[in-house]
Amino acid sequence: MEGTNAKYVSQKISKTRWRPVSSYSLQQPDVFATGSWDNEENKISFWSIGDQVFSSMEDEFEGDPQLLCECKHSGDVLDLDFLDQERIVTASSTGAVTMYRLHPNSQTISVAQRWTRAHHYPCDDAPCTGVVCKSPEIVTVGEDGRINLFRADQEEVVRTIDNADSSTIHAVTFLRTAEILTVNSIGQIKIWDFRQQSNTPAQILSQTGDRVPLHCLARHPNQQHIVATGGQDGMLCIWDARQGKAPASLMEAHTAEMWEVHFHPTNPDHLFTCSEDGSLLHWETTSGSEVSSFLQGKSLLG
Repeated sequence: MEGTNAKYVSQKISKTRWRPVSSYSLQQPDVFATGSWDNEENKISFWSIGDQVFSSMEDEFEGDPQLLCECKHSGDVLDLDFLDQERIVTASSTGAVTMYRLHPNSQTISVAQRWTRAHHYPCDDAPCTGVVCKSPEIVTVGEDGRINLFRADQEEVVRTIDNADSSTIHAVTFLRTAEILTVNSIGQIKIWDFRQQSNTPAQILSQTGDRVPLHCLARHPNQQHIVATGGQDGMLCIWDARQGKAPASLMEAHTAEMWEVHFHPTNPDHLFTCSEDGSLLHWETTSGSEVSSFLQGKSLLG
């Protein structure tokens, strides 16, 4: 596809996230982070697609991502999210949550904070499956059914909901400032309100029929009640948190598990999904229409 570059690296990449730019800046993001998995030594890496420096290597060309810096990561990187322009938080298969600081001037990374065994079973570690940041707050979820709330400037956990779910929680995102959404392995979306002292969800949305595990979710940037999820069956579901308890729309998207779903941050009429089947799909809806009526996705990979 025109405008698409491929760069082969010596790692299995599990996650990638764009470094945010200032809300006052008109500049497009030009730095992104990646996390690896199933390698002898996993890493968190930062790459740039900005101004290219001269390279004598024949296999590099203008537009190729350039490695800025990298750092060892204990365990598989199961999720990562930027806290701000200089800090990124990772979720590890070891159950640890780690905050790294990027030093742009020296192009190095250092560990700013680590919460070991943030997720665990009574006698073993439990993978931390998801993380979301809204500075200074960090929320993590795990295979242990636990939800943790951290603050970047505090060493101790701010709040823990130990038995938030009897099944694996696969992903988490913010709905509003004090509210989060989680998805689990029995096809449910749960809405949690941290202003409430109760350790029970404020609302539960669930699929009808077979309860297929949900692996990922994204909230619409402008219409906070609109949520997209992807599951083990490759279906794309659009939910309206204001109405009903079932998906407002279901679309056949992929032939295998869907691993990521994202609304475009500044043009949310566009939605992107990727899957275990190797495909990356671009979905769009006409401006002004209901978000639930997405057109058929088109592949971005040749």
